[in-house]
Amino acid sequence: MPSDAPSTARSEELILAFLAEAGDAFTSGEAISNKLGLSRTAVWKNVESLRHKGYVIEALPAKGYRLTEIPDRLTELELEPLLSTHDFGRTLHHHAELASTNDLAHRLALEGALHGETVVAEHQTAGRGRRGRTWVSPPGKNLYLSVVLRPELPPQRAPELTFVAAVAVAEALGDANVPARIKWPNDVEVGGKKLAGILTELHAEPDRVSAVILGIGVNLNLAAEDLPAELRSTATSARIVRGEPVPRALFAAALLGKLEQWYDRHAEQGFEPICDRWRELTSTLDREVRVRTGGRELVGRAQDVDDSGALLVAVGDSLERVVAGDVEMLRAT
Repeated sequence: MPSDAPSTARSEELILAFLAEAGDAFTSGEAISNKLGLSRTAVWKNVESLRHKGYVIEALPAKGYRLTEIPDRLTELELEPLLSTHDFGRTLHHHAELASTNDLAHRLALEGALHGETVVAEHQTAGRGRRGRTWVSPPGKNLYLSVVLRPELPPQRAPELTFVAAVAVAEALGDANVPARIKWPNDVEVGGKKLAGILTELHAEPDRVSAVILGIGVNLNLAAEDLPAELRSTATSARIVRGEPVPRALFAAALLGKLEQWYDRHAEQGFEPICDRWRELTSTLDREVRVRTGGRELVGRAQDVDDSGALLVAVGDSLERVVAGDVEMLRAT
């Protein structure tokens, strides 16, 4: 029996989910009322509450409601109706500002955070990339998130999850009309310019992984002038590439969906299918490269990755196995 129960965050989420699923079509107030067990008055109150929070919802007599615009935020209210996942992002820790999403995810993992718990920030003040490099993190422009993973893996296999994330990021960008490629080991780029990075950090014992903190930063809506002058020749954004902004909530939900799909496939089938897809998406193989690793510099042809994800580089008559390092593309072969 419909009731005039007060508005709740959950009923607002459900109404948003109905409206988002309907797309450009109208959803009648009666249909929402019957589905949620709310009175028509309660539905109207929830819609008004959503409007006050920045949602643009059109209402027409005899037709109902239609969602035409959502706020450019990454709170649970925006993401929940868009998620297709069973774990990833279902518990969301949203912050307007953090030093680093990975730092908070580390703390949550130590406090017992569940698999898939996700930290997202509108702005990072001390975002970092691989090897401690700074990640440019202006507010309200990009996607900065970290996911707590609880894999059944020995520590030596944890780097495989970086490949899982790289494949997911590249595919999500491809679906957003950004032709992204992966540069070994974990940079995602377009035309040689970086637009996403992945930082994987471990909580591990000698024989088991307790948690993996998977941090992802994606340059979504940076304009060229948002990039420091010294980075404009080496970095880009999805907006610059495709010529229009990317809806951040839609992209974040799509990315979490891709990430969970590939994570689950890795858990079920191992590293091989992830490596196969990575090879299809990489910009590194069959290229002349310069690799700086462990105080050495290697110049040769990137041939493949092995079954652990190490890069195999042909240098003269020898085949060098690179576990970690910086890769610079020289020329196509």
